[in-house]
Amino acid sequence: MNNLSDQQKGSLLAFIAVIFITPDSLFIRLSNVDTWGLVFYRGIIPFFTVFFGMLLIYKLNFFKILFTSGYHGLIYVGTFSVTNITFVVSIQNTNVANTLVMIATAPMLSAILGAIFLKEPPDKKTWISIIITFLAIIYIFFDSLKLGNFYGDILGFITAIGLAIGAVTIRSAKSKNLVPAAVVGKLFVATFALFFIESFVLENKDLIIVPLMCILCVAIPFVLVTIAPRFIPAAEVNLFFLLETIIGPIWVWLIINEQPSIETLQGGVIIILTIAIHSFLKLKKS
Repeated sequence: MNNLSDQQKGSLLAFIAVIFITPDSLFIRLSNVDTWGLVFYRGIIPFFTVFFGMLLIYKLNFFKILFTSGYHGLIYVGTFSVTNITFVVSIQNTNVANTLVMIATAPMLSAILGAIFLKEPPDKKTWISIIITFLAIIYIFFDSLKLGNFYGDILGFITAIGLAIGAVTIRSAKSKNLVPAAVVGKLFVATFALFFIESFVLENKDLIIVPLMCILCVAIPFVLVTIAPRFIPAAEVNLFFLLETIIGPIWVWLIINEQPSIETLQGGVIIILTIAIHSFLKLKKS
């Protein structure tokens, strides 16, 4: 890892994270746990997994790192908690493809926020990409209004905004380690879910699905995604999530035959192509 450039390190971390994340939506669909039960377990299992890992690596320095992350840490705890909740509730209230297409807009939202707060203004190509992706989202939203999936889609878009704010926060605090803040965010998620949860019981296939999902698709990727923006721009990290937008719905379609609407497919293809071309031109330039 030491002989890799920052660009290669960041890209590799983001790529591995997204490969782990791709079956996440499928696991959410396959489990029989109610929404808040899922939110609780997706908070508490990764919290303990990563917290103990961090204590082994950093010992009591974990708390020092946490308290020195300052206001960046607080913002990250907030956005991380919100996105973890809105993602699950979104998938429960619309097609998996719709949620993932909404999340695909995170890189463009990161670019806008980066321009405002980090004084990293997007170039002309990026602005064109931003306009095209937003038009495609409006197209999908109108389709969802007809199907009654609007609530799920809006929560998917809120997830994208949260991811963008989180990535820009990490980018602006390059010298700080925000993994401990993310760990606290997981504890917040589990605590919040306690107010709404109906049952803690896991039975039958859920005894395997829920812990597997929480460790493979949640705990491992969230550490990698929190480290990656220290090496490459926030918008570039979020670009890797486009792989999830493509692969996630394929898992769901192959295994439980949930098909996205034609409008979601059309809008999704426009968004993915726009961002893929944009990334290719950016990487070629660098």
